[in-house]
Amino acid sequence: MTTRSILLATIAVAICIVATPATAMDNPDDEIVGGWEQIPNINDPMVLEIARWAVAEHARRTNDGLQFKRLVSGTYQIVAGKNLKLRIDAANGDGKEGMYIAEVFDQPWTHTRTLNSFGPAN
Repeated sequence: MTTRSILLATIAVAICIVATPATAMDNPDDEIVGGWEQIPNINDPMVLEIARWAVAEHARRTNDGLQFKRLVSGTYQIVAGKNLKLRIDAANGDGKEGMYIAEVFDQPWTHTRTLNSFGPAN
């Protein structure tokens, strides 16, 4: 092989490595990195803890007395952690229930959890 052939082969391999999308091998849970997926089990204790935390964090910030009732549905996105969009049934201080959407970023290994948005569902 000539030096030019080796160089071209090396460049071709490098391009293939960089251009290869994330696969199940990169993520053993078959999660699509960067894509939004339905949360398969909304009764998962970790998901419920995040939903409860989102309502409590919102109530702490706004002092509106909102209380978690149940998690209705949600989606998640794998990033450097997880983004979650959660549809939550909650009740205000007067007991009036309503649907809310919470967007949370969670990164367990750094103990980072952020409530990015919280508001009434449309």
